Amino acid sequence: MVIKKHWKTLSVVATESLHDQGLALIGNYTLRLLRVVFLISLWHTLLPKEGEVSGMTRDAVLTYTLIAEVFSGFISVRTGLDNALWRGDIANRLLRPVGIYGQFMAEMLGNRMPNLLLFSLPLFCLAPLFNINPLPTSPITGALFILSLALGILIGTAFDFIFASLLVFLEQSVYALMQIRDAVSVLLSGAIIPLALLPWGLGQVLTYLPFASVASAPLRIYTNTGDPLFLLSLQIAWTLVLWPIAHALWNFNRERLVSHGG
Repeated sequence: MVIKKHWKTLSVVATESLHDQGLALIGNYTLRLLRVVFLISLWHTLLPKEGEVSGMTRDAVLTYTLIAEVFSGFISVRTGLDNALWRGDIANRLLRPVGIYGQFMAEMLGNRMPNLLLFSLPLFCLAPLFNINPLPTSPITGALFILSLALGILIGTAFDFIFASLLVFLEQSVYALMQIRDAVSVLLSGAIIPLALLPWGLGQVLTYLPFASVASAPLRIYTNTGDPLFLLSLQIAWTLVLWPIAHALWNFNRERLVSHGG
């Protein structure tokens, strides 16, 4: 019954997200395509055709970049919790007969479906035009990637609730704190630049942080540039650490939401 409710939420959000967004979607897709083309051109210029740089071949980096954009909606986890707090809509959500965590995860996944079908899938199919092999190295690698991606979504959702709880506790601007979170996530997660290519061995250090488990881990598994057992173990560990913290902080700050009238 609970799964059915979440599936209904996902399907409704997926449908509604297409309403009155024609020009906005076209503009967004154009900018994303230009970003991919720019990054692909950059790697072709900077990386040698043969050999490896920091353990990654140019072909692996190109596949990493393409798949990062294809699944960008899932490796840059945004549940919309910040907007719900800003609008005061969070009060209504607490009254719904489904869990608060499941609500936001279902809405997030539903919101990503149109992009997945209208942009990501065509981009994946057009990969050969960029001389990129978009496929995982093996079916097993593909299955492990899906598992890793799911763990990354769980970790990213926990981050959303932790940051939102801190926002309520500190009584700070929603957008100010979320902008800080976005900047930190992009820099440390490997969502745009593979962590292995960072100088001074920073990538090896950042691999152990939870941000890397959201984006870098599944992408490294997909491109076979990391040990799947190690990366999945790290993701599971961070999931087990962050969710109790997120749950405790959220429950502690629920009364503060009421006190602020939201």
